[in-house]
Amino acid sequence: MRLGVLDVGSNTVHLLVVDAHRGAHPWPAHSEKATLRLAEELGPGGVISEASAEALVAAVAGARDAARRLRTEELVAFATSAVRDAVNGPQVLRQVREATGVDLRALSGEDEARITFLAARRWFGWSAGRLLVLDIGGGSLEIAAGVDEEPELSLSLPLGAGRLTREYLGDDDPPSPAAVAALSAHVESALEPAVEKLTPVRWDRVVTTSKTFRSLARLAGAAPSSAGLWQPRQLSATGLRQVLGFIRHIPSAALGTMDGVSADRAHQLLAGAVVADAVLRRLAIEEVDQCPWALREGVILRQLDAA
Repeated sequence: MRLGVLDVGSNTVHLLVVDAHRGAHPWPAHSEKATLRLAEELGPGGVISEASAEALVAAVAGARDAARRLRTEELVAFATSAVRDAVNGPQVLRQVREATGVDLRALSGEDEARITFLAARRWFGWSAGRLLVLDIGGGSLEIAAGVDEEPELSLSLPLGAGRLTREYLGDDDPPSPAAVAALSAHVESALEPAVEKLTPVRWDRVVTTSKTFRSLARLAGAAPSSAGLWQPRQLSATGLRQVLGFIRHIPSAALGTMDGVSADRAHQLLAGAVVADAVLRRLAIEEVDQCPWALREGVILRQLDAA
């Protein structure tokens, strides 16, 4: 079957079309995205502005049309933290549905963590043992752990790279040492409840997903995207600290020219690195493995399982 997945994230609206059937590897047939940065564009009080809502409607309509041209049998659409956490999120979802006919639904943070965990489990298989899966998005940090396809523990924290960039790093580029220190203190405090819950949990392998971790791993020396999807990629805690030490002094325009860093997300990478460093340090993690599958692939797998 041909399945379309529309992911309205905190940074982009991403359409992924795959050809797959139950029990088979989903093979990408088409991918396109529009950059909206909803997590950074939220107005006072956490409101999605009229302009951002209209841009979202246009992006969803464009993705819907592309899915129709590609003859997708089903289009599954979901939104993550930027829409989920917005004060007027339900109204915006209704606006999108009425204007485009696309039934866009907000996933809970815990659902994000669980579905991403499923994707990582399928990618690495049962031989990976007990997994700890970490995902830094634009609006939130998801953590899940367990031995089965359904995690025993799933957490979502408001520690996304886009959100923290907006709230703590301001317009200075690169940010001042004081701004970075304030961000670090906030991340440490916000992580405390999760660290307490994870203290009794054990794992055999730590897996990371998301563009943030992928960019950090590349800057630390992991293989480039040209090496292919199947190339193993790791990121060590030492390598991460080294990356954090130099990117905090680099303007985002220069950072965006480096291999593995998207120009449209370069300004968020420092905040993401602060979160990643704090998580690895607080959980005493020495090395992580990068998983190329994440939330979108997890949604696809769930749909195929239910077919």
